[in-house]
Amino acid sequence: MNLTPEDRSRLLERVLTAHKYRESGLNPRTVLDLIDQEASRQTSEKALYKAVRRKLHNIVAPYLGDPDYTVLTEKLDALQAPTLNSPELRATCLEALSAHASTAERLPKQEAFYQRLFEAIGQPATILDLACALHPLAFPWMGLPRSTAYHAYDIIQPRVDFINHFFETIGLSPLAENRDILVSPPEIHADLGIFFKEAHRFEKRQPGCNRDFWTSLNVDTLAVSLPTQNLAGTHSLLDLHRQLVEANMAPGRIREELIFEKEVVFLIDHPGRQ
Repeated sequence: MNLTPEDRSRLLERVLTAHKYRESGLNPRTVLDLIDQEASRQTSEKALYKAVRRKLHNIVAPYLGDPDYTVLTEKLDALQAPTLNSPELRATCLEALSAHASTAERLPKQEAFYQRLFEAIGQPATILDLACALHPLAFPWMGLPRSTAYHAYDIIQPRVDFINHFFETIGLSPLAENRDILVSPPEIHADLGIFFKEAHRFEKRQPGCNRDFWTSLNVDTLAVSLPTQNLAGTHSLLDLHRQLVEANMAPGRIREELIFEKEVVFLIDHPGRQ
């Protein structure tokens, strides 16, 4: 299907104003990328709209149950110069992190999780948290100094705004950004790129995209995590996800696997180095 610029704009507006997404602050470049991908596969605007909505649902649906950011912001504002060990601050973070399965699974042992990760790679001064969702709220458990340059990327504007407010509350620079990292990968250099529990969903969005995305990153280490079992806990996904990572990375770049109870982290050295 051939689209005129007017067709693209009309479809974009239709998606962004749909009931499910009108309050989400969704990044328009994500929608336009899906429109362009699907246009050649569809024969009518109706079919194209449905295909875009279907792919967008796969990208965004796990996070449509976001917490009330207004309420969480009020809780942060009520804190008086909180330290990273503040029980009130941590309670607010846990409330948000427990809302999503991807971060909730890590909560019982998250301090040990980050300790093991940073023992393996060293303490990073600059981090890229790629497709971050609410993962930056785990910072109080990471054992990192407030001088850390923590760049966080997500496609939902209210979430990005809240993360920046959280960063400012705890004394970090507000470096969260509304960016579709697949369409526009960050170019800055970082000691560590974090890509947690997203690679398999990127493959559903655009099969084979992880290789080009990973090699576009200017990071010393890329930590790619994937679940080791399905959400029901009935099937192991370790071999399948190991194959996914190995298929998208040049031989010899995968330095180490860190296997946890429900998650495996692949440490990839200099993915963008040719």
